[in-house]
Amino acid sequence: STMKERKTADPPHSSTDLSEGKEKLRLKQEVGLISGVSLIAGTMIGSGIFMSPEWVLHHMGNPASSLLIWAACGLLAMFGALSYAELGTIIKESGGEYIYILRIFGSFPAFLFAYTSVILVRPAGLAAVCLSFAEYAVAPFYPGCSSPQVVVKCTAAACILLLTIINCLNVRLATSVMNIFTAAKLLALLVIVVGGLVLLAKGQTQSFQNGFQGTSVGIGAVGVAFYQGLWSYDGWNNLNYVTEELKKPEVTLPRAVMIAIPLVTCLYLLVNVSYLAAMTPSELLSSGAVAVTWGDKVLGSWAWLISLSVALSTFGSSNGTFFSGGRVCYITAREGHMPDILSMAHVRRLTPSPALMFTSVMSLIMIISGNFTSIVNFFSFIAWLFYGMTISGLLYLKIKKPELPRSYKVPIIIPIIVLMAAVYLVLAPIIDQPQIEILYIIAFIFSGIVLYFPLVRFKCHPRFLQTITLHLQLFLEVAPTTKDTN
Repeated sequence: STMKERKTADPPHSSTDLSEGKEKLRLKQEVGLISGVSLIAGTMIGSGIFMSPEWVLHHMGNPASSLLIWAACGLLAMFGALSYAELGTIIKESGGEYIYILRIFGSFPAFLFAYTSVILVRPAGLAAVCLSFAEYAVAPFYPGCSSPQVVVKCTAAACILLLTIINCLNVRLATSVMNIFTAAKLLALLVIVVGGLVLLAKGQTQSFQNGFQGTSVGIGAVGVAFYQGLWSYDGWNNLNYVTEELKKPEVTLPRAVMIAIPLVTCLYLLVNVSYLAAMTPSELLSSGAVAVTWGDKVLGSWAWLISLSVALSTFGSSNGTFFSGGRVCYITAREGHMPDILSMAHVRRLTPSPALMFTSVMSLIMIISGNFTSIVNFFSFIAWLFYGMTISGLLYLKIKKPELPRSYKVPIIIPIIVLMAAVYLVLAPIIDQPQIEILYIIAFIFSGIVLYFPLVRFKCHPRFLQTITLHLQLFLEVAPTTKDTN
């Protein structure tokens, strides 16, 4: 098959040997089940659950329908992750959507994904999470008023630079940070859940009376509410970006998904119930930072704990986003779709430091130019466009190539549901409320054609690029790597 031919088409000399060809350089398999669950849950629980509830409620119009959206988003994330788990056991390579699109559909659509993801989507996601981290981190220093944007953006930039250092130093250090911050954020969410249950026990249920009154039924309103809810679940596919660094990926990948996503979904629903027990819908809608308002009402003088917890949570989430985002850049370069320097790893630390540094620079540019809400909507549109393409690839393999070895199979109805949801999420905002920004995004995706044919298809590389690559190799102490596809 074409997929098999592509997969085995790497020439032996493509992996550079160190020490006269005796030692191969590759990323280590250091991500086990606990780190895998932490990577998924830790990336999912970021800024969304602390910032998106008011937007979901705003678009849906009442508490009961907004809770249904949160539950539906969790189910969709679970279905998507289970579908990706099967893909990850067929194609045991890092890179997530990129590597699946490349192996199934070929080089051109994979390049368009890589170009869009590495330049826009991943840096935008990281920028949005770091901006929300900065909002909560600086809020205590400006009581009673909104924080200056310059301070927020400088704090977000400092967060990205710190993450770059952590991830470039050591994979184990990055996963340890992930595990510690995941435990901290789960504790913070449990505090909110318990506080909400106490309020419900005291009879504060007024927000849930006439729960469905005034529900928005417009196709676009529901689509945008899904965007805001799904932003909080984003990260469900993160483990597929680091498949080559997983211990026993055929077991770890499905197991980590089945533990992490139901856990996060239950927490999200209980946290939303807690918010609505503490606040009326109108109070929730007027709150700039839902979790902080909840803390002021329920914890009193201990409300500062919530700001601290949210800052820790968003920092941990941005670390997970950065960890996986750097891998996408690294894998695309290794396949020849990005400059060679980005496919290299540090010769001693065994981290893809050039790719991480590039992701960092692109995220810093996003922070300077963007704001949280606009970044979320634009991120979600592109993300679901490519999720849909990837899931259609899985359906193709299930129907046309059932003989391919796989240790885990998902029922075919599940990827069909995810594909239908992806089509809806891409088309709904365009049909209901067409915006010029979506046209800009589509134009950007197809502008990749201008780069693809000269640089990738016909390999017209200016000679000075080789000189720059050589100097950067020496300066950064990096070398090309070999694949480990288990």
